[in-house]
Amino acid sequence: MQTANSKPPTSALKRCKWCGTDPLYMKYHDEEWGKEIHDDETLFEFLVLESAQAGLSWITILRRRENYRKAFANFDVKKVAAFTDKDVERLMNDAGIIRNRLKILATITNAQHFIEVQKEFGSFDKYVYSFMPEGKTINNFSGTTPASTPLSDAISKDMKKRGFKFFGTTICYAHMQATGMVNDHIPDCSFK
Repeated sequence: MQTANSKPPTSALKRCKWCGTDPLYMKYHDEEWGKEIHDDETLFEFLVLESAQAGLSWITILRRRENYRKAFANFDVKKVAAFTDKDVERLMNDAGIIRNRLKILATITNAQHFIEVQKEFGSFDKYVYSFMPEGKTINNFSGTTPASTPLSDAISKDMKKRGFKFFGTTICYAHMQATGMVNDHIPDCSFK
């Protein structure tokens, strides 16, 4: 018997097709994707990961997530913002992450800008939600998943103006999906 808060039996689960049958992808889909997040530490983690994803598949980054956690000081924004040239060289030799110098440098720069945004708005969360209609998440019931929206265009444009790198509108929209600013699970997904 199912209660209001219980999940359906595994065999009855319906998922968005994009996660396929990869256990890591399914776990991410079921437990994280589209779930509303408001803590800056997790928002920074996804900023790092989504920026690293630019031009790559999300599963490529997801499989390296724990390596990124170790390489980037457990996603401690203040520590990452203080990384030096020595840290950049260490990261360039770390086979557990994507060794792209521009992306590594962008992560450090983005950490510095993230802190500036926190100082200006009180939190990064308050900043990104200032773009959201009535400051609330969007629950997409259309059954289609766009690659970007006018909202991701606006956030990305503002972040670019603030100096953020590797955060174009498509990456911004992926960040919005990952952190639950938008819930793009298909309408009949068990995790909608």
